Amino acid sequence: MIDELDCRGLECPAPVLHVKNALEKWAPATIKVLVDNEAARQNVSRFLEHQSYQVNSQLQGEECQVIGIRDEGAITADLTAAAVKQQEAGTKKIMVLVTGVHMGHGDDGLGDMLMFNFIKTLKEMGPDLWRVAFVNSGVSFTVEGSEAVPLLQELAGEGVQILACGACLAYLHILDKIQVGEVTNMLEIVTGMKLADSVVTV
Repeated sequence: MIDELDCRGLECPAPVLHVKNALEKWAPATIKVLVDNEAARQNVSRFLEHQSYQVNSQLQGEECQVIGIRDEGAITADLTAAAVKQQEAGTKKIMVLVTGVHMGHGDDGLGDMLMFNFIKTLKEMGPDLWRVAFVNSGVSFTVEGSEAVPLLQELAGEGVQILACGACLAYLHILDKIQVGEVTNMLEIVTGMKLADSVVTV
């Protein structure tokens, strides 16, 4: 059995995958995970919380130790609260994956306008809209200075889960500027695709 994982030097989604494998194999009551970047800290913390662990982080210089203690009284759920609510209401779950700042190919200025209008119109999907995940340059819609932030905050307020790829935010050096949604990883994005009734990619 292992209750401590050294995930330093690993890129997303490797830290979360290592933690997932450890939980499936040993189901430890307590687990400590060493990471060395903020995206990994946030992703590992959120994953453990979704698995009914109480989580806290301890900084150790430039590194961080994420400690998870299993809450024995909690029931682990694979679906988010928003997904459960939608499931109970009998609605479908639509996941939207935004892969960049431009929509379509051709003129980038036109593509920028189209993508912003697309985000602005997402609310027309109504209660079926479940998650909106941003990857690559698309994560810039979730950070400080983006005109899309208020639109996404409105969606989040209505129960839509807004997710931004942590590795992408870190690569673009804007992880500390996120204003809306949660930092995510490829494992959660792929799992979301599996749970969704349909996935729209732009």
